[in-house]
Amino acid sequence: MTFDESVGGKTKAGSKPKVLGIFVVFIVVAIAGSIVVYSLSGWSAPAAARNLKDPFPSTPGAVASARNDYAAHCQSCHGSNGDGRGERAERLSIAPADFGDAHAMGLRTDGELFWIITEGHKPMPAFRGTMSAEQRWDLVEYVRGFSAHK
Repeated sequence: MTFDESVGGKTKAGSKPKVLGIFVVFIVVAIAGSIVVYSLSGWSAPAAARNLKDPFPSTPGAVASARNDYAAHCQSCHGSNGDGRGERAERLSIAPADFGDAHAMGLRTDGELFWIITEGHKPMPAFRGTMSAEQRWDLVEYVRGFSAHK
């Protein structure tokens, strides 16, 4: 009796598809896990950014400009009320921030918010090349206003 006959006629070649299948499943799970970890990380601003202070004075013109920039660049995801429920929010891999959440907003410094707006993080784009530093600082003040009204 041969080895193949003693194990019910199964050959070693029959185990190759099983091993290949397990390997493929492992790779898919590893890639999916990496995507999830990447998408949930990276929102921590460097220490130097946390300490940044707005160098531009607040003016009525700056607030009006920030309102326009918010409508053009942020509102579709973050919502007209800053609640994170914009028209595109449900299609994103990460829920947009709710700027009306006073507790969550209180955990971020102005410098961190400026850094997040500047650098972006998937799915949010970076606005370094799209807006001036003054526009980004004005947006920080504008989004802070959503939690001040609650």
